[in-house]
Amino acid sequence: MNYTVRDSTPEDCKDIMRLIVDLAEYEKMANEVKLTHKELEADGFSSNPFFKCLVAEVPEEFKSKEGHTLVGYGFYFFTYSTFKGRVVYLEDLYVMPEFRGKGIGKALMSHIAQIGRARGCVRMQFTVLDWNKPSLDFYSSQGALNLTATEGWQMLRFEDDHLEKLAQSAN
Repeated sequence: MNYTVRDSTPEDCKDIMRLIVDLAEYEKMANEVKLTHKELEADGFSSNPFFKCLVAEVPEEFKSKEGHTLVGYGFYFFTYSTFKGRVVYLEDLYVMPEFRGKGIGKALMSHIAQIGRARGCVRMQFTVLDWNKPSLDFYSSQGALNLTATEGWQMLRFEDDHLEKLAQSAN
């Protein structure tokens, strides 16, 4: 199948939000999406962006059943490991179901890895839900290490009131 992987633009934000909602529905977390395409645009395309995003686009003749040509995205940002150095963090990798199995997901992931290596990153890191066997199998087939299994890492986070309480405790 013919497709293009490219940097996203502010004009892509509505489509990226559509894909984010699709991913959230697949992950059974649709009620968690609070972001708007305007916030996405402001956070990704300001003078100091919080993230980067690649999109996969198909020609008009291959558009989706609903008429979309933007069919996948890879959402990433840069972070740092105090043990290893520069890291590219893959926040989301998503391809619409009807376009899976055509190399689009791997192309998005490969492009992000290429960008990371060009920026001196020593690893790419990401999380996957434990029940998402197709994704776990795909990443494993590409050589990804499951750190939960090999090193026992657990991912934790502070949200909402707990984050606010923690921030207030610094006073």
